[in-house]
Amino acid sequence: MEFQLEHAMAILSRTPATLNALLAGAPAVWVTGNEGPDTWSPYDVLGHLIHGEETDWIPRARIILEHGEAKAFEPFDRFAQTRKSKGKAIEDLLEEFATLRSKNLETLSQLGVTPEKLALRGTHPELGTVTLGELLATWVAHDLSHVAQALRVMSKQYTEAVGPWRQYLPILA
Repeated sequence: MEFQLEHAMAILSRTPATLNALLAGAPAVWVTGNEGPDTWSPYDVLGHLIHGEETDWIPRARIILEHGEAKAFEPFDRFAQTRKSKGKAIEDLLEEFATLRSKNLETLSQLGVTPEKLALRGTHPELGTVTLGELLATWVAHDLSHVAQALRVMSKQYTEAVGPWRQYLPILA
């Protein structure tokens, strides 16, 4: 599918409500459970998404629009949420994420992204040359990937409890 900004924004705008419906008021064991050592809980996923809102998508889009390939992106700390979210209530994180996402989507709509600008290039510190369109498409896929991750982690909390039905539940594989 070809990237379309309007479609991307429609998906990105839904992530906060999706996570809110899934996590707000849920028992702590469902929010903080993970898949074992060095894996993320839904709480960690949410913290990671917040950090991305602060330091990744819009800041990198601005770098591409203002500097092109001349200025590389700052490396992204994929584990910053461990420090930044520590001790915060899930409801506070959900509210923070919703607020940041709303502001970022408003900013994105004001950046004047045209089909021509989607081809503008930037420099990723590990991947090399990337386009604005690729960055924005990745934002959408990243959201969906982490929503799926949160669902998978929550589902796996009942891996044993489902008994023989496990064979019908690919999410538990």
